[in-house]
Amino acid sequence: MTVQEISRVIDGKRVIVKKPELLIPAGNLEKLKVAIHYGADAVYLGGQEFGLRSNAGNFTLEEMAEGVEFAKKYGAKIYVTTNIFAHNENMDGLEEYLKGIEKAGVTGIIVADPLIIETCKRVAPSVEVHLSTQQSLSNWKAAQYWKEEGLHRLVLAREASYEEMKEIKEKVDIEIEAFVHGAMCIAYSGRCTLSNHMTARDSNRGGCCQSCRWDYDLVQTVSQHKDEKELPLFQEEDAHFAMSPKDLNLILSIPKMIEIGIDSLKVEGRMKSIHYVATVATVYRKVIDAYCADPDNFEFKQEWLDELDKCANRDTAPAFFEGVPGHQEQMFGNHSKKTTYDFAGLVLDYNEETDIVTIEQRNHFKPGHEVEFFGPEIENFTQTVEKIWDEDGNELDAARHPLQIVKFKVDQRVYVNNMMRKSILQ
Repeated sequence: MTVQEISRVIDGKRVIVKKPELLIPAGNLEKLKVAIHYGADAVYLGGQEFGLRSNAGNFTLEEMAEGVEFAKKYGAKIYVTTNIFAHNENMDGLEEYLKGIEKAGVTGIIVADPLIIETCKRVAPSVEVHLSTQQSLSNWKAAQYWKEEGLHRLVLAREASYEEMKEIKEKVDIEIEAFVHGAMCIAYSGRCTLSNHMTARDSNRGGCCQSCRWDYDLVQTVSQHKDEKELPLFQEEDAHFAMSPKDLNLILSIPKMIEIGIDSLKVEGRMKSIHYVATVATVYRKVIDAYCADPDNFEFKQEWLDELDKCANRDTAPAFFEGVPGHQEQMFGNHSKKTTYDFAGLVLDYNEETDIVTIEQRNHFKPGHEVEFFGPEIENFTQTVEKIWDEDGNELDAARHPLQIVKFKVDQRVYVNNMMRKSILQ
């Protein structure tokens, strides 16, 4: 990404601020390409070892190298999460793995453990070292310490407030990365052992199974004479008890984060779908670009929030950005947001002469359904599906099979890798 400086009037003074990096997650090579195609300046991913998302798909060293080559074509960067809290046995193979990452050409690694920090600086010196959010950084003195240790960038704790971010940027000259969208942990930046206790999977070594989001019956055992009785402690429309914050959403605060000089705006979600990756990348790209194009006259558009809602399956909140969140920003029962749209298909081809689009089906749709197309090259538009054909030209009553290749006519031009979704009400 080419660094762009923006002139802006803040508190009556004209200052120069920098356009931030948009950092998007990728759980596999397909998601990496989608993230970059839909506007990411950089992508972060996990390898086969030493990361915290063992179920995300993740990348071999060969796939990392392929991802780096793809990213270079678009001026994007690749970062690799190597952010476990290492035990003695995790030291085996670490040096070889870090050398492999360096050879693959990645820009940097995201690290929590001082062992891995020291090892990377020693055996893979060309790789930038970024401090993981797992270190729970939320004050400028700690930021100064890590700068003196030679780190290139610091990823702040999700619990850091706007005022804390601002003070860190004012007092320490180092790149700062902050989360702006995605899941929040009920524990302090992932310092949790629920998965260890309930499933024997180490959440701090890639095994988190999100036990906090399970449904629980919360009861008190009361002894009555010789009998024991369980009394429910949580009764809200017969809902079960859960321990989960609302997801983070700072889309409304992007101008404030740019103004204080946050260098990288990070989206969580390496295990999310390509529809999620594309939608979130598109919206944050539009907001960043619109603000930086004319910061003095920037106006937020409701359509950006509406667009984010189309890929959300949980309620969202600003979390700790404005201070310690209250009860209303937690989810103690069955209050999950209902998904409003399904990802229906990916555009594989478009024939300009016939206006026929070729779609790889990702969710059931049929003639009569109204679908919506979106992508970086087009404005969103809706289309009523009329006749559907298979690859051999046979007419179909529905596109019902996953990854089925189908064709139908559209009224507007679309492009390869545009996406199609439909309301779940159909």
